[in-house]
Amino acid sequence: MISPSRVAAAVKIRHRNLKEFPIHMKRSFAVATLLASGFALSSVAQTQPAAAAPAGPAKIAVISFQAAVAQTNEGQRNFADLQKKYQPKESQLKAQNDEIESLTKQLQAQGATLSDAAKASQARTIDEKKKKLERDAEDLRNEGGQEAQEMYGALASKVYDVLSSYAQQQGYTLVLDVSQQQNPILFAQPSTDISKAIVEAYNAKSGVPAPVGGAAAPAAKPAAKAPAAH
Repeated sequence: MISPSRVAAAVKIRHRNLKEFPIHMKRSFAVATLLASGFALSSVAQTQPAAAAPAGPAKIAVISFQAAVAQTNEGQRNFADLQKKYQPKESQLKAQNDEIESLTKQLQAQGATLSDAAKASQARTIDEKKKKLERDAEDLRNEGGQEAQEMYGALASKVYDVLSSYAQQQGYTLVLDVSQQQNPILFAQPSTDISKAIVEAYNAKSGVPAPVGGAAAPAAKPAAKAPAAH
């Protein structure tokens, strides 16, 4: 026979996990949508032929490439469209989670009046619904993440073309990406950051208007500041 105290403890654990689950799900999907292309930039760069370095002193610039791609008008529009596309599925997951929380509260409230068999049956129902919710959420993350990667990769390739042309026109011999987690840059003057210039150049080339009330794009990572003198 199942102890009532063990059933109650199991229900509390399930309830706590369920409350945390939608937050994790939403955060994971948002990250996949915004930053799904950590490897996309390297693949874009590898497909482009290296330009011959001009004679004379080196001229170096930095860019937060991932943020620049997301901040373009086209990037903001595409991201908003992606969020809108998956909103019904996110709402469905929320409804599933709400149902599970409701059943859990009912089991907790009626625990003193239900038989051990009834408690165990209700607990199994909750557990089955929770597992289905987890599977559906994982499917959403995989599907949304894959589409986000493809969307970012296509846009990043076009932004890279603009970056390449801009760098050659301005005489830059090297452009470093500060958006990579393990970049070697310890210091860069703000004047060397061309992120905004590339976003503006791409917007002008694409002709896509700025979104009105659309999803906010992540802010560009600022160039490192000089350490204070001791």
